[in-house]
Amino acid sequence: MKTSFITLLALATAALAAPLQGHKHHQHDKRAIVTKIVYVDIYGNPITGPSSTVSAAIETAAIVNPSPAQAISTSTGTNAAPVATASASAGSSSGSTGGINGDLNPFTNPSVPFEDGKYSCDSVPVGQGVISVDWIAGLNGGWTTIMSETGNTASTCQEGYYCSYACQAGMSKTQWPSAQPANGISVGGLTCQNGLLYRSNTDSDYLCEWGADTAEFISQIGQDVAICRTDYPGSENMNIPTLLTAGGSAPASVVDSDTYYTWRGGKTSAQYYVNNAGVSVENGCIWGTAGSGVGNWAPVVLGSGTTGGNTYLSLIPNPNNQTPPNYNIKIIGTSGASVVGACSYENGQYTGSGSDGCTVTLTSGKAQFVFF
Repeated sequence: MKTSFITLLALATAALAAPLQGHKHHQHDKRAIVTKIVYVDIYGNPITGPSSTVSAAIETAAIVNPSPAQAISTSTGTNAAPVATASASAGSSSGSTGGINGDLNPFTNPSVPFEDGKYSCDSVPVGQGVISVDWIAGLNGGWTTIMSETGNTASTCQEGYYCSYACQAGMSKTQWPSAQPANGISVGGLTCQNGLLYRSNTDSDYLCEWGADTAEFISQIGQDVAICRTDYPGSENMNIPTLLTAGGSAPASVVDSDTYYTWRGGKTSAQYYVNNAGVSVENGCIWGTAGSGVGNWAPVVLGSGTTGGNTYLSLIPNPNNQTPPNYNIKIIGTSGASVVGACSYENGQYTGSGSDGCTVTLTSGKAQFVFF
């Protein structure tokens, strides 16, 4: 049984509404109970994991130890080689107006449709929300993932591969094929044909789209925080950056789980790895090494998504890293918002059991992940 892509599903129920579906997997259960944390491999096979509870009873999920390539070689049955590690000399992001901040004002829609067959496969076509992540070692051209349907990875966007990309904070990519590989991996991005880029989902004219305007990140601390979203559908590497500047704010990507990418019929949500304050996006939004405290070893995982008119937001400790982060964080509603449940991490304790994470349901208005 493959266990390289471990998914932590904090499964529970919502008395108020149907639960948010897991990052890959989902279970509908409207009973007023709390279930246990379940570890599964990429095929959904259960792996023995610790018992746990979640104070706010809804279903949420976070990738806690995905493979750096989230890919299986069908010829050998072995994991593909890692594709994202820290660069020896991580530079600043570049290539689009505003760098990783992108060229669009928050919740201003893109206006120039993407043209198939116009842009070279050599680099990400930045602009209209698309940004370049050119600090990822082993990848050229600012892409986040370059992978074939068989799970093979490459350093350059090339013929027959899916070349995945990052969107600015608050946006999600729109490109992935409706027919996904039968072996359970996910692929997403533009396709490379005869050296030129084409959409894999022609239902969308644009490469990036805004999620629901129901959550944002707020800083009340004196250092920047690198909040790194997983590239999904794709490698699930945590290399899509949101830079929360000291004392600043940034939109969270709250995907509409009712219309966004589904994995084997299950709805999916956005997942972030949150580094310690003071870690740059170049050093934090990468596939980290054991004990590094960055990337997949960052101390906190956030989840966000909306379904059935409700937004679900979560804080989950990263089982890879038992060291507390150097900040506190809480989820609160803005003036007039309706938030069911309480969720925070403060002085080494999560709301509820103190160690297992927590989730809230936002039924109206807007919520904030506040770093303090």
